[in-house]
Amino acid sequence: MSAPVAQEELPILEAVINIRNRLTALKRDRAEFLKPSDVNALYQAVVKQVTKLNDVRDDNTTYNNRVDTTLADVFSLLSLCYLTLGRTKECPAVYSQLASMRQILSHMEESGVYNEPDLAPFHRRLSELRSIVQHDAESGKHPEAMTKLLERQFNECDTIVRSLQDSLSVLSAELIPIHERLVTVRRQLVALAAKEGSHKAEIKPLAEELRKIDSKRVDGKFLGPGGIMPASQALCSSLLEECFDILQQIKAQEESKNVASSLKPIHDRLNELRAELENLVLTHRWSLRETDLYNYSMSLHEIDKMRIDGKFVDAEGNRPPGQYVLLYLLRRCYGLIYRLLSSSEPVSEELIPVANKLSTVKKCLNEVYKYGGPFTPRDLYPYQLALHQIDSMRRDGRFVGVAGNIPEGQGIVMAHLNECHELLEMLKESMHENEDDEYDDEEDEDDTETAVAE
Repeated sequence: MSAPVAQEELPILEAVINIRNRLTALKRDRAEFLKPSDVNALYQAVVKQVTKLNDVRDDNTTYNNRVDTTLADVFSLLSLCYLTLGRTKECPAVYSQLASMRQILSHMEESGVYNEPDLAPFHRRLSELRSIVQHDAESGKHPEAMTKLLERQFNECDTIVRSLQDSLSVLSAELIPIHERLVTVRRQLVALAAKEGSHKAEIKPLAEELRKIDSKRVDGKFLGPGGIMPASQALCSSLLEECFDILQQIKAQEESKNVASSLKPIHDRLNELRAELENLVLTHRWSLRETDLYNYSMSLHEIDKMRIDGKFVDAEGNRPPGQYVLLYLLRRCYGLIYRLLSSSEPVSEELIPVANKLSTVKKCLNEVYKYGGPFTPRDLYPYQLALHQIDSMRRDGRFVGVAGNIPEGQGIVMAHLNECHELLEMLKESMHENEDDEYDDEEDEDDTETAVAE
């Protein structure tokens, strides 16, 4: 339950809601590309409101009212706008990635199903994002209010990661391989539970592996060399029991399917979101506008809020079967959003079509060069034409946007273009070499015929 909004914060709330509405209108407008000037104006406006908010609030008190939730929406939208513009190496673009990362880490902490290799990518990504914020803070590129906000986000993520690492640190060396295997088996079981149809053939080897792990216990305990009882029994034993529990649920509910009818609407909605996000992962280079991810995030947050004590409940307050499936789908969707945010390239949406076309041309030229000739000018003409069309789009050596602006990503696109030209020149050279070889062969044949005639 959010706290009431203080009287002095009401004008700020009104201004922030107005900014959110304007950002939402920008997001919905697919007829035009996002303009950096529009996004910058709204960014400056929200920073102004954050500065006012900091002036009326106590730094040592934690607040959570409608102003905070609305600001979170605004920063998420702004962050996605920056990613859409290709400005991935700036502070605002970091916000949505941190929010997505925090969501995944919170679910990992709740489930307790993770291992050291799972945490390593988050460590690396947090370090990369922190360096972006530190650079902007030192250069004064973005105001202090923005960098302070992100620092709090970093601290929250760091706290969860440390907590996750601390819980793994109690694992003894003898139990680490067993724990890692149990984590993998559990994930495989939950993934099977979320699939349609029968899975008897896939479940059998997993069940055998669980029984094999269980047989290593003596009186319910895992033993180390010399019969010594290693630390962290509870962690591995509870995970093993949970795997058996999921296995039994899959077997018992295979015919009626894993989700109770009262949870079916949530299951269907999550399945739909997962399918759409998985499709975006495959086609994001061509079809994704990063601001589209806002709607997916909001839908997932709404579903996540429906849980009570970590479980989905029906109208009577009961916890119907199918919890593992719903949580798997929910976490899978969060993971897909994070993957899409992390893979966002520093290229503006205006230049994405050009970058994609060059990427395709480069792949084709590489394949042609790999398999060799002989080539004719006619074979290389389509590639020359494509590169000529892209070259003709430049003004004074740069690609210019519809509004006369210089979109982000010039360096990446120019690097692709230069590589394509280099590959084309190499193919032309090999074509000329083939022609010279053929001419030399013809001369040798003529000389041989003349010698024979003499």
